[in-house]
Amino acid sequence: MPPRNHKNWLATPDIEHISSECYNNYEVYQQELEHIFSKVWIPMCHKSEMPKANDFRSTQIAHRNVVAVNHEGEFKVYLCPLVDRPSGNGISVEGLTELHSGVQHGGMIWVTLDPNPVQSIDEWTAGAFDCIADAIDTEEMEIFHYHKAIIETNYKLWHDTNSEFYHDFMHYHNRVTGFNEAYFARKNIPFANGHVNVSSFTVNYEEYEGFEDRGELSFPNLPPNQWYMVDLFPGFNFNLRGSAYRSDSVTPLGPNKVLIEFRGYGLKKDTPEERATRIEHHNSIWGPFGRNLHEDLIGVAGQGTTMREGTEVRNILHGRHENSTIHDEVGMRHYYEEWGKHLGVTPMNPLAMLEQNDTVIAAE
Repeated sequence: MPPRNHKNWLATPDIEHISSECYNNYEVYQQELEHIFSKVWIPMCHKSEMPKANDFRSTQIAHRNVVAVNHEGEFKVYLCPLVDRPSGNGISVEGLTELHSGVQHGGMIWVTLDPNPVQSIDEWTAGAFDCIADAIDTEEMEIFHYHKAIIETNYKLWHDTNSEFYHDFMHYHNRVTGFNEAYFARKNIPFANGHVNVSSFTVNYEEYEGFEDRGELSFPNLPPNQWYMVDLFPGFNFNLRGSAYRSDSVTPLGPNKVLIEFRGYGLKKDTPEERATRIEHHNSIWGPFGRNLHEDLIGVAGQGTTMREGTEVRNILHGRHENSTIHDEVGMRHYYEEWGKHLGVTPMNPLAMLEQNDTVIAAE
């Protein structure tokens, strides 16, 4: 590639791309809350977080408080304007508006703010969980790890780290344990509604100094040391690494701030020794002091800093075509195509479309 000057870099690319304005504009953020997060199915928590009757778990979706309640083993979710703690036992639901909800895909509690959803949970997830369904639905799971982080970045940048995999070069652990022909042949498989899953390969954990093979505690019906990933639009990730399962949930707090909730899961039938091993396997990679997680967070925080509102608009290239293998940007293209549909904009120039829509509304 010949050297480029400033003018060259600002020129419209002749390959797929989006504008950095997708990540930093407050009006875009408001539109996302209204047209995406207020409409889609959200995996708000796991039923094992409320094991007893009258246990509850609260969260916030599009700036609205919601609470899930265990009614003698039946889980329901409500709008709850006043809730004074994230979880507990004993909460009155009298007068609260019940939301559409359900328990699916490994015991996750799903909810939508949409009073008239046009799709069921299964229709929304569109088969993206099929690759791990036998592993997460055969035996009952339960949470053994929870932590959260507020990061100064756009929520989509976090989700992007699970849609593009060339950032794996940043992960020493992944390079040592997985960079082989099978890794580079993994497929990114798009599904309806903007979802993607990533096919598996065998991770060689013993190649990392101090780690051992993890095949003995593989989830049900999962071959030893496999690694599957499910990315759900608009910002939810389910990651199964043989002996441990993780989910990430995002709550956008602004165009440049996101709350990320991290959960780790084991099998309810685990012995104390098995559970201790699963926790060690999970935390060594995904815990707050694990090998990979902080590297991802450092990466997206840096990206967020360079794309803040007021920075020069630049083009983000999505032009890698490699037969849908692991470094093909098909997942990125698929996501932002869906994102644009929900907002009624083109990701290549989102503000122009929003301004046009505002002009039409003003004229009416």
